[in-house]
Amino acid sequence: MHHPRSSLPVRVSGILLTASLAGAVLSACAPAVDVTAAGDAANPACAPMMVALPDAIGDAALRKTNSQATAAWGDPSQVILRCGVNVPGPTTDRCVSVNGIDWVIKEGDPVWTLTTFGREPATEILMDPEKISSATVLADLSASAAKIPASRNCVGQEDLQNLPSSK
Repeated sequence: MHHPRSSLPVRVSGILLTASLAGAVLSACAPAVDVTAAGDAANPACAPMMVALPDAIGDAALRKTNSQATAAWGDPSQVILRCGVNVPGPTTDRCVSVNGIDWVIKEGDPVWTLTTFGREPATEILMDPEKISSATVLADLSASAAKIPASRNCVGQEDLQNLPSSK
């Protein structure tokens, strides 16, 4: 004689198996972004910035990455961030200040590299200005970048002209 209650555990485990498989399939739709970690990614000074990153930059949502001290926004990725890159020294590259954060800008074709200046460790952003505005990126990331204290600031030509003479 078949007892109706004996098939209940089989049904429940079948439902759980189906639900867990559906969850695995759905999470496979958004794989982690493959980003190479920077040389100093394990620097503890990166941690406060990484936990303060915004959930979105413009319309680009934050995604998971596969390396320490990295982040990506957009699908496909429009913005990549890496903390722990080499600290830029004196440069003739353009430097802009956005919300108190200095950034050295290297315009590439198509990818631009934006690197914090005067902060150790340095943070690098890779972005395509045809897909997202650099002003939006820098404005949205300035509060997070400020979690790494500045020890220097960019100086421009006008700053150099106003220095006292060393005669």
